[in-house]
Amino acid sequence: MATLDVGREVVLPGEPGVWVGRQGESAALAAGREKGAVLVVAGRPGSGRTALAVRFARSVAADYPDGVLYTRLSAPDGTPVPPGRAARRLLEQLGAEPTAELLPGGAPDEPDPACAALRAELADRRVLLLLDDVRDAGQLRPLLPGEPGCLVLATTAGPISGIEGIDPVILGGLGLTAATELLSGLVGGTRISCDPVGAAKLAESCGAGPAALRLMAGWLRADGKAAVTDAASALAAVTGPAEPGGRAGRRKGKGKNGRRAAQPPTELELEQLARAADLPVDADTELDVGTGVGLDGVPRIALLAPPVVAGPPAQAATAPAAAGADRARGKTARRRPVAPDRPGAAAAGGPDATGRSGGSATPVAAGAVPVADGDPLTGAFLLGYRALPAGQGRMLRMLTLAPGQVADLRTASALVGCPAPEAGGLLAKLAERELLDLEPPAGDGTLRYRLPGRLYARLVALRESTDRPAEVQLARARLLERLVRLVDSARELLETGSVADPLPGPLRLRGVGHARLWLGEERELLLGAVAEAIGQADLDGSAGRLVTALLRALPLTGAAAPAELHGLHELVREVAGRSGDSRRVTAALLNLGDLQAAAGRWEPAAERYRAALETARADGDEPACARALESVAGCHRAQGDAVRAADWYGRALALRQSLGERAAEARLLARVAEAHTAQRRFEEAEREYRAAVGLLRRLDDVAGQTAVAAALGRLRAQVEGERLRVTSE
Repeated sequence: MATLDVGREVVLPGEPGVWVGRQGESAALAAGREKGAVLVVAGRPGSGRTALAVRFARSVAADYPDGVLYTRLSAPDGTPVPPGRAARRLLEQLGAEPTAELLPGGAPDEPDPACAALRAELADRRVLLLLDDVRDAGQLRPLLPGEPGCLVLATTAGPISGIEGIDPVILGGLGLTAATELLSGLVGGTRISCDPVGAAKLAESCGAGPAALRLMAGWLRADGKAAVTDAASALAAVTGPAEPGGRAGRRKGKGKNGRRAAQPPTELELEQLARAADLPVDADTELDVGTGVGLDGVPRIALLAPPVVAGPPAQAATAPAAAGADRARGKTARRRPVAPDRPGAAAAGGPDATGRSGGSATPVAAGAVPVADGDPLTGAFLLGYRALPAGQGRMLRMLTLAPGQVADLRTASALVGCPAPEAGGLLAKLAERELLDLEPPAGDGTLRYRLPGRLYARLVALRESTDRPAEVQLARARLLERLVRLVDSARELLETGSVADPLPGPLRLRGVGHARLWLGEERELLLGAVAEAIGQADLDGSAGRLVTALLRALPLTGAAAPAELHGLHELVREVAGRSGDSRRVTAALLNLGDLQAAAGRWEPAAERYRAALETARADGDEPACARALESVAGCHRAQGDAVRAADWYGRALALRQSLGERAAEARLLARVAEAHTAQRRFEEAEREYRAAVGLLRRLDDVAGQTAVAAALGRLRAQVEGERLRVTSE
C-alpha cells in the first residue's frame, strides 16, 4: 500500500481473496493511462468495479511517489457526497492543516473553497486519486487536479458525460473459464472439478457476475452436502423464465439428491424488492421479477396495474368501484405475476408493447413496465438470505443502520443487543457467506466489515417489512448510546488518562493512544451517524448527547477540522430548535459566528451574531446579548467601518456596565477608544483609554494596564504628530 510523504497512511478498500479474469479490462486501463489523466471503470453494482480499480491502483502506485488518495463519492443509499466534503477528506490524507478558510461556501451555488485548496495542494505532485462510486460529472469535475502528473481513477455505475477525454472501461460478466475458476477458488477445487457441467451451469445462471457467483459460493460453503448442480437449479428456480399462468421461475418437485428445488420469490419478497426499487406498491399492484437492474443495483420489478376496462368511459369508471367492492368483500387483489409481453395482460384491442393498437396485437396492462426475466444477483441474494438462521438474518438487516454501513463488534453488538463476542461471531459467519465484505482492520486490530452497497436497498426493504418500527428504533437508540459512551471514554482518557466508568472488556478503549487512534479512525463514521440520527428527528436526546460528546472530544485529538465543528454546531442548533431550548440555539449561533469570523467571512459571521442577539433578547439572556453585540461590533471593526463599530461597542458597553462585569467593561472601553481613534475623534478616544486604565488598576490587572497604557501612548504620539504637522503648514 502506498503512503504519502506527508499526512497519514491511506487505507484502500480490501481486495477479494480470490481474483480471476479481467485481463482485458486491466490492459485497457493501462493503455488509457498512457493517453489521459482520467480513467473510468463503469459497471453496475456487483460487477467488481471497485475491486478492479483498487487492484489497478496498487499495481501502478509506485509511479506516483506522492501517494494514493481514496474517497467514496456516494453513500450506501446512493446519496451523492458533495465535492467539497470529498475534497476535505483528500486534503486530510495529503496532510494539509484543517484551516478555517476551508469552511463550506456561503451560497449553495458558490464553489467550495476546499476544491480549490485541493488543486493547490496537488500542484507539483504526482498523486493517484481513486474516487469510488461517482454519480455524475458535477461531482468529479471540481476534484480534477490541474497537474498532468496526477492520475484520477473513478468508478461509476453509469456514464459520466460532460468531461472530455473519458473512454470508460465497461465491466460485464466474467468469461466462463474465469467464472469457473472463481467458483473453484471460493468453494474448493475438488467440489467444482467433480461436476464441471454443474459448475458451468451455475456460472451461466449467475450471468457470470462476480457478486452473484460469490453469493452462490457462500451458499454452497454453508451447505456442504449440496451439489453444484443443486445450486444452479436453486438459482434457476428463482430467476428462471416465467411459466404460463404461474410465477416467474416456478419449480415443483425435487431436485438432485432428493432435495426440494428452491421456490421462487414469495409474494412478500416480491413486494420487498419493489419497495427497494422505490416503486409504488398497494393492494392492487401486480408484481413480477425481471432480469434488468437499475444503476443503483436494484432489480427491475414489473409493476402491473389493475386491468383497464375497455369500452365507454362510463364502463371504465366502474372498474375502480368494482375493485373496491371486491376488497370490501375480502377479495383482496392478488399480486399475480403476469408478464407484460404475455397475451392477456390487458384488454383486447388496447395498445401493444410498441404502442400500436389493433385487435391482434399483444396488449399490456396500463402502467406495466416491460422487463426481461431473471436477475441473478437478486436470486443469489434471496437464496443466501433464506438460508440464514434467524439471528444472522436479523444482524444483516440491522447492519443497514450502522454508520456508513461499516461495523465491528462494538457497533454490531449494540444494534442487535447481544454480547460483543457473539456479535463478532455473527459478523464472521455473514462474511463467510459472502454477505459482508471484510474491511482492512482497525489500527487496534479489530476486524471491521462493510455491508455491500449492492445489497443495501434490498436489506432496507427486508428490514422495513420484517422488523417492527419499535425494534428498529430501539436498535438505533442502543447504537447512539454506545457511541456516546465510547466518545466520552475517549475524551476522559485524553483529558485525565483514565475512565471513571469503563466499558466491558471487548469494548473498552485501552489507553490514551488507543482513544486518539479510535477517534481518528471513526471520526467520519461518527459524524455521519449523528447527522443521520438528527435528520430522523426521533431520538434527539441521544443524538444531542452524541453531538455534545463529539464537540468536547474531537478538539482534544488536535485534528478537529473547522468544517466538522461547523457542521456539529449546526446540528446543535437544529436539535435545540426542535426542543425549544433557546439558550442552546443562541450558543450554537454564537459558535457558528466565531467559526465564520475565524475564516475572515465577516458578513456571514455578522448574520449569525445578529440571529443570536434576537434569540437571546427573546429569552431575556442579557450576557448572551452582550456577547452578540460585541461580536457584531468586531465584524464592523474588521471591515473598517469604525462608525458602526463604535455604535455596537457602545451598546455592548452599556449592557456590560449594567451587569457589573468590570473586566468586560474595561475591554470594551478600549475598543470604543480604538473606534474613536479611527474616526479621528482623539479627545473621546483619550477619555475612554484613561477610563479603561483606571478600571484595570482597580482590578489589579497589570497586563491589561500595560497594554491599554501603550495604546494611549500611541494615541498621544499621533495627536502630537498631527499638531506639529498643522503648525508647520
